[in-house]
Amino acid sequence: MTARDAAPPAIDARRASPGILVAFLAPALLVYAAFTLYPVLRTFYNAFHTIKPHNVVEFAGLANFTTLLFADSVFWKAVTNTALFTIVATIVDVVGGLLLALCLFARTWLTPMLRVVWFTPVLMSYVVVGILWVWIFDYDWGLANATLRFLGLGAWEQSWLGQPSTALWSVLAAHEWKWLGFNMIVFLAALHALPSEVLGAAELDNCGWAAKLVYVIAPMLRATIVNLTVLSFIGKMMVFDLIWVMTGGGPVWSTETVSTYVYKRAFEWNTFDLGYPSAIAVLWFVIILAFVALMTRLMRPRDRLEF
Repeated sequence: MTARDAAPPAIDARRASPGILVAFLAPALLVYAAFTLYPVLRTFYNAFHTIKPHNVVEFAGLANFTTLLFADSVFWKAVTNTALFTIVATIVDVVGGLLLALCLFARTWLTPMLRVVWFTPVLMSYVVVGILWVWIFDYDWGLANATLRFLGLGAWEQSWLGQPSTALWSVLAAHEWKWLGFNMIVFLAALHALPSEVLGAAELDNCGWAAKLVYVIAPMLRATIVNLTVLSFIGKMMVFDLIWVMTGGGPVWSTETVSTYVYKRAFEWNTFDLGYPSAIAVLWFVIILAFVALMTRLMRPRDRLEF
């Protein structure tokens, strides 16, 4: 065998020179630093200052946080709404997505159609979903009230987005319509990855669907359940798009969330101070980080499950 016929040496990316690594990583790192790292650090800096027009910066210390925690009733209303929205939506996301996945896992003749119907809303943007559900909840010609009138339940007609008692739940319904399909697909993939021998053994033991779900399927899906719960929790704590399109935080703060409140304080209230909304954002970031760490620790499996 001649040297010309010898196989060329394999290229090992792990042996690349530092110059090559820098050349490839520099563009991505610059974009990350400009659009992610710098805004985050600047927000933390602003939180401890009063930022006035014409770049007038005054050190405020903890004054923004003190006002926020002890003198801002709108902030606490936004926290209450966000907490309620997050708790309910996270539970519905995980439980509802698992139940829909189990329906598809049963492989009925409707499975292909239901998979498309339930997953299609995930592909829509928040703006489209928000406008669609604003039309559905319209008092005069919306589908919700029209259905009630058709069923002879006209006394139950509501201005769904115009009353403080129903506005948040109406937005929650629209949110779940959009995101249940995503959790369904993730759970469906996890179900198909389960060992058929274990499920078959449960059926041979005459294990019912409820018992199989609680004692067989759920433990094997624990990692998926934890991941979806954490992801859903983070998303709900930062919800902005759908609420902004459907209600703008109204009526009477009934759908105000921390994210919409930060935006209003920064760009709509003409307070000319970016320090206070930055303090809200920083405090909320710390709260979310603490809850995620706590949830991950509490839901972490104690024993490794092998299958």
